[in-house]
Amino acid sequence: MPPQLIAPLVAEQAARLGGRDVCILLQDYGQRMLRPLPGRGLAAGEPEPIDGSAAGRAFLRMTVVEEQRDDGVRMYLPLLGGGNEAGVLALTLDAVDEDGRRLLRRFACLVAGMLVTKNAYTDQFLQARRSAPMSLSAEVQWSLLPPMTMITPQVALAGILEPAYDVAGDSFDYAINDNVVHLAVIDAMGHGLNAAMLATLAIGAYRHARRADVGLAGLYGLMDAVIEQQFGAEQFVTAQLMRLDIATGQLQWVNAGHPAPLLIRDRRVVQALESPGTLPVGFGGATPVISERELRRGDRVLFFTDGAFEEHQPGGQQFGMERLIGFVERAGQVGEGVQEMVRGLSHALASARGGVTTDDTTLFLVEWRGGSVGQLAAVDV
Repeated sequence: MPPQLIAPLVAEQAARLGGRDVCILLQDYGQRMLRPLPGRGLAAGEPEPIDGSAAGRAFLRMTVVEEQRDDGVRMYLPLLGGGNEAGVLALTLDAVDEDGRRLLRRFACLVAGMLVTKNAYTDQFLQARRSAPMSLSAEVQWSLLPPMTMITPQVALAGILEPAYDVAGDSFDYAINDNVVHLAVIDAMGHGLNAAMLATLAIGAYRHARRADVGLAGLYGLMDAVIEQQFGAEQFVTAQLMRLDIATGQLQWVNAGHPAPLLIRDRRVVQALESPGTLPVGFGGATPVISERELRRGDRVLFFTDGAFEEHQPGGQQFGMERLIGFVERAGQVGEGVQEMVRGLSHALASARGGVTTDDTTLFLVEWRGGSVGQLAAVDV
């Protein structure tokens, strides 16, 4: 099926289920709005804010939200596919019962699967998500990124980048292989297109080494050699490289020039995970220092780049780690899920700075829930 036929197919099938005014809402890059996907048969509505709307509640909490209206029941169903959330399906019915709700949840899962599958074959979904023009460097960076969230019974991950439409040197990557989650957060030197190209090579080298099944030391070594050979010692990449055993909660990491990640327990920052540092990637020949920590079930670890606390107005003081920790704890009190917490934190930081940023900022939150990869999710569909 060509991608352009998804909209009329969804609208047609929704009508067979008794639905009307069907709308597919996709998260914008800044994680502030849900933007309607255009297409034949779909309602052409206005973007809806994630904060303060029924669609936003369905999206952030990954649960069905119903609104009673004069013309029936407006249903908002999260579009969940492969541990990632694509957006929200909205439609109106005259009435709905439990069988209808169960059928609609299954329908939403199928729609999500189609969106995820067809996304690689078209630009239309990406264009629909844009709330502003995107720089070329940001285009390069976004093409590298995995899905911004991954939710499984054992582990939950969520990331966010700012400024979303002009990011250059920051990036992250992850993969879950058997009982190990591999994670990387990087910050390439400089700004603009050159930083984006440096980050592209760093992520490519990371994936190449990870797929060769080497350990953290090998990951760092290959990335270091590639960056040095291609760019010389004048340019480098700071990085956090991590491995989390989701069966035991053992976290291992190499800190190559990044601020220490924050350990969050019971919604409070209990400590910064300080560790011996390793030279940034690209200086050539350094021996990486591998640190370890045993996590408890429910622990969260926040990784971030220096833009999260070094930001300041011209001539003013830096935002600072103390203020950052305060914002982290307030976001933890408000947001239940990892996605809700990380976007709430990012937007609170941006608001506190008056919306001005001079450096990229990446936030990446990991929650260890325990259990092995063989544990199946109980999906209520």
